[in-house]
Amino acid sequence: MWIADCWKDYEVLDTSAGEKLERWGDYILVRPDPQVIWNTPRLHKGWRQKNGHYHRSAKGGGEWEFFRLPDEWSIHYRELTFHLKPFSFKHTGLFPEQAVNWDWFSELIRNAGRPVKVLNLFAYTGGATLSAAAAGASVTHVDASKGMVGWAKENAAASGLGDAPIRWLVDDCTKFVERELRRGNTYDGIIMDPPSYGRGPKGEIWKIEESLWTFVELTAGLLSKDPLFFLINSYTTGLQPAVLSYMINTSINKKYGGTTQADEIGLPVTQSGLVLPCGASGRWHKK
Repeated sequence: MWIADCWKDYEVLDTSAGEKLERWGDYILVRPDPQVIWNTPRLHKGWRQKNGHYHRSAKGGGEWEFFRLPDEWSIHYRELTFHLKPFSFKHTGLFPEQAVNWDWFSELIRNAGRPVKVLNLFAYTGGATLSAAAAGASVTHVDASKGMVGWAKENAAASGLGDAPIRWLVDDCTKFVERELRRGNTYDGIIMDPPSYGRGPKGEIWKIEESLWTFVELTAGLLSKDPLFFLINSYTTGLQPAVLSYMINTSINKKYGGTTQADEIGLPVTQSGLVLPCGASGRWHKK
């Protein structure tokens, strides 16, 4: 398992009965997590000192309950700054487990010894975009949500990357990739974090089980003649690391050689000393 264990401003304090207790900077949140199927004693004092609690509804969705939590605050990872705020469906605007992938491709970019162009698809609030830009890449950031792209720009400015070579685009990712193929544009590194289900800005439907393989094959056509890396993230049950590895090997490795790896990603849990699984990633890089 690849573990995001270099955080100073974030930690999973404890887990029990379908929920995780997290510290986001100075504030403690309780959020549901379907992986937490165990029911262990809640010994950590944070359970009684929480600043926010997302209550899942039996009918679907849920709502936040707040205790002295500001509308927005910030945390840091290495040289990056992220603005946080609790919003719909338990989210805060950041997936901390992805830091293990940020570190992986940032090292590849820094060691490339040449200009690197990166494409970040389903790019959310820009964690991967900012990490790649801070490592020296020029980045194209694509997400279907105007609000998320705006949030990512705020994070870039807060991280001192407001003038970095980042192209910000609100677009349907599939249609964008199709246009880039027609234009003949290529990228040295590609990152994708596709949702299980989603809609594009014009109502386009995305279902990962039906769409991902075709999309990976399509997007692989945007790799340059000397590509550096390719990364797929998945939070969808059923898309195990072996599935991601198979897709990457079939669509990329046969053409470019290189190395494919896939594994679970996770976060250390302070109370137990164990690791909370948080999805899977498939990685390819050219040696």
